[in-house]
Amino acid sequence: MKKISFLFCIFFAFSACKNEEKKKESVLKLVPKPIYEYGYRIKDYKIVLDTIRSGESFGVILDRHHVEYPKINEIATSIKDVFDVRRVRAGKPYMILSSKDSTEQAKVFIYKNDEIRATVVDFQDSIIQAYPYFQPIKTVEKIVQGEIYSNLSNAMDSLHLLPNLTWRIADIYAWTLDFGKLQKGDSFKFVFEEKIINDSIFGGYGEVKSAVFNHVGQDFYAFRFLADSIMNIHEYYDENAKMLRSQFLKAPIKFQYRISSRYNLRRRIAYYGNKIKPHKGTDFAAKVGTPIIATASGTVSESEKRGGNGNYVKIKHNNTYATQYLHMNKRKVRKGQYVKQGDVIGTVGMTGNTGGPHVCYRFWKYGKQVDPLREKLPAAKPMKENIKPSFFAFIKSLKGQLNQYQPQTIASSVSTKVIAQK
Repeated sequence: MKKISFLFCIFFAFSACKNEEKKKESVLKLVPKPIYEYGYRIKDYKIVLDTIRSGESFGVILDRHHVEYPKINEIATSIKDVFDVRRVRAGKPYMILSSKDSTEQAKVFIYKNDEIRATVVDFQDSIIQAYPYFQPIKTVEKIVQGEIYSNLSNAMDSLHLLPNLTWRIADIYAWTLDFGKLQKGDSFKFVFEEKIINDSIFGGYGEVKSAVFNHVGQDFYAFRFLADSIMNIHEYYDENAKMLRSQFLKAPIKFQYRISSRYNLRRRIAYYGNKIKPHKGTDFAAKVGTPIIATASGTVSESEKRGGNGNYVKIKHNNTYATQYLHMNKRKVRKGQYVKQGDVIGTVGMTGNTGGPHVCYRFWKYGKQVDPLREKLPAAKPMKENIKPSFFAFIKSLKGQLNQYQPQTIASSVSTKVIAQK
């Protein structure tokens, strides 16, 4: 009996010790983790969050937070090569870290350039320093699909996607699809990257990794791939390793246009009394002010206003090809200027002989005007044969991802896979 009592006492004492240890552990777990922002422990300072007002300067802000002007001048001079305090702009948010004593004097000024980048000015010690600070960014992969019911812009808007992503999709397919000919019922699906700041704030879009457009029953694929490691330039290719980019774009306007008149040597023109007058251009109708882009890289040979052409620009691409863009509202380039494919060279207007806003796009081959919609235009440099096996292996999973059935007609953010964090 004594032996049993002794064992019970030992067990009770052991249990009591265990419980005491668990209590200590729970107490330790309740200790809050220090909060840091921009590399500073927040509890060590008095925090002031504010926005720069109109007419307010760096000096005025620091003076209000008990920093004397000799010190302010010293700070501005010390950091001028990193941060020009004269360039702080009204409307920008900032943070002040001040001492917690009775003086509440500012010690650190943090200027928020944008959602991702801030400039930290630290003058709490004898050494004054300024440096950029980048918020932690997480890159996630997302998948989106949609259906065309009027045009690409409206379809993307319905998915709550920003216009710069719409323009990026338009850039990818600029050589392959005529966005003015998209039809109701055409559909698309693409995989893209989205940047997230502090796990909650949208920080912009990353790369579009793959895409497919179903237009009149035909699938048009696009896969981002690095085929030339020396040049280190990613390009988009279809499922057969053919580069989507060609020497010329299909249209001088990205989207939201219609072809109001085609190249026609026997066209009757109402403006000239319904007489037969050759129309040696292709008319792309769009709203006044719509950007007009160069369909290929080259040098501007003419940029002027003349007669029925109105404001126009002509670009020489090489000894074979030249393009001309008529009836502009405004010209954005000058003679002799080199422009790259996709550069904005003017805006749609109604100058010269025209019955409505459009750009008359003329295409020259060996000095003769031809129909660009019937020309077999030169393609970009093809992928090397020894690279193709790697490409086909690379796109296998991407193509499967695009082809995977999804029951919803219009869906967004089906996947939020984390692919990078910094």
